[in-house]
Amino acid sequence: MKDKIDLLARILLASIFFLHSYDLINHYFGIKEKVAASFLPGNGSFWLISAIVLLIFGSILLLIGYRSKFGVVLLLIYFIPITFYSNQFWNVEASIKHTTAIEFVESLAIIGGLFMVYVNGSGKYSIKRLFATTKVKKGKGLLI
Repeated sequence: MKDKIDLLARILLASIFFLHSYDLINHYFGIKEKVAASFLPGNGSFWLISAIVLLIFGSILLLIGYRSKFGVVLLLIYFIPITFYSNQFWNVEASIKHTTAIEFVESLAIIGGLFMVYVNGSGKYSIKRLFATTKVKKGKGLLI
């Protein structure tokens, strides 16, 4: 049962980041302007494309369970700074402080889930496990 829950957790976590990368791609030009207006150097394209690559590549690795620790690190490189940048409940007006604080804690919970995958690995149902358990027959090899 644990292995099935590990798989389900990886699917759910990866879906969050796939959806987020889809949103960044779908609203690329509007987000690019916001990134360019932020404290980051450059026009925003580099940072936005880097974020999309981190999200997609990290999500794929997490989902299939191959090099999932590396995938988690990629997602954390993106998600930790974004969490503290976009959910600054301590700096917003009182009317949205509660909602922003909840979004901040939800993001921390997602980060916690990523840390759980990093510590526990990808589980039984993963490409990594498939590669580890597949036996290659010894033979004469390919003749070229």
